[in-house]
Amino acid sequence: MQTPGPTKNKSLPIQRVTRGTGARHVYEVLRKEILTLQLKPGMPLDETSLAERFVMSRSPIREALVRLSADGLVDMLSNRSTLVAPVRLEEFPRYIEALDFLQRINTRLAAENRTDEDLELMVEKAKAFELAIEDRGHLLISETNRDFHMAIADAGRNPYLAQAYGRLLDDGRRILHLHMGFLQKSEKDNLLSPAHFDMIDAIREQDVLLADQLAHEHSRQFHDGFRSFMTADYTEDFEFDLGFDREDS
Repeated sequence: MQTPGPTKNKSLPIQRVTRGTGARHVYEVLRKEILTLQLKPGMPLDETSLAERFVMSRSPIREALVRLSADGLVDMLSNRSTLVAPVRLEEFPRYIEALDFLQRINTRLAAENRTDEDLELMVEKAKAFELAIEDRGHLLISETNRDFHMAIADAGRNPYLAQAYGRLLDDGRRILHLHMGFLQKSEKDNLLSPAHFDMIDAIREQDVLLADQLAHEHSRQFHDGFRSFMTADYTEDFEFDLGFDREDS
């Protein structure tokens, strides 16, 4: 299998930035492109090519890559090469296990600690997600879904649990983008329309047990959608006529 070359992608435009904002800007742009699979898993990230693209020296490029490595989005190898981190499908069951735990604990805490302002923000983010579903824009769907769940996490008033949850949501965005098209085309399109407003109602009523149950069902929904994608039979109801009878061959 041939190894892809350095990232001299003509579709990625040259981007000029203000002095002093270089590393942060590069980090934010590359992070977004990795999360949305514009930069594919395993793709090499060449510092020289990136410096040309962003019109800056290699130092802020290196700083941005180090930050991305800390986020688990790139792998910095011993030979100084850097690759976009793979989506480790074999770890998906462990990922769902962690996501379910953090989703449930953050939602429970939100039900206990929410304020009226928190509820208003949740409704705003839930409406933004519904609009994204209608527009069917993959990037906006994953962004608004994360924003909604982080509004819940922030209402829980535990920044450590919220931060850990946010990182898992970011990891999940790459998985979601892998099978977003499948969900939109299949009969399981409802998997992209979770009961966000039901979760808000449970949090508003401070019904901790119901909030926990809905958060768990939400995790299972994501799990089931990806499992359906991985086990889809694309040859179902497909007939292929070879033009001869096997008994005559």
